[in-house]
Amino acid sequence: MGDPRRLSKKYDTPNHPWIGERIKKERELIIKYGLTNKRELWKMETRLRTFRRQARKLISDATEQGAKEATQLFAILKRYGILIKEDVTLDDVLLLDVEAILERRLQTLVFRKGLAKTPKQARQFIVHGHIGVNGRKVTAPNILVTVDEEETIAFLPTSPMSSESHPERAKTVTEENN
Repeated sequence: MGDPRRLSKKYDTPNHPWIGERIKKERELIIKYGLTNKRELWKMETRLRTFRRQARKLISDATEQGAKEATQLFAILKRYGILIKEDVTLDDVLLLDVEAILERRLQTLVFRKGLAKTPKQARQFIVHGHIGVNGRKVTAPNILVTVDEEETIAFLPTSPMSSESHPERAKTVTEENN
């Protein structure tokens, strides 16, 4: 079978572990987005850091190849809905914050669409296999959803949650008015 491959970490930890202001901000984000631990937040911060690092590199690279790479970076950020403006510059990439990426997680989008009452409940629905994207079951709440896939987020037809009368389903606005 061979040797197992060495898995690399998908996140970087903070340089200094006990900065009170950073810990307070992290705690607020964990509560707001329903994250289970700081590792999930650090993964998104690392992903943002790579986008910003690439933008800084491209600002200094004024060649034709640099322009191509910049348009590719813009295309990725637009596809995921992180940057929505039409005329995007590299400075806009540098101004991004971690909340822009956290808003594109499947867990957050399920909550924002009103399929769950709380972010924690959205996470539970995803992990238990009730939510599908493009009709396929997704059990990872941490994935980033593209703008095209966002409209296809729904309960799976095989899930008991797909029934409108299920007691754990969040009430829609029209149901509350009746």
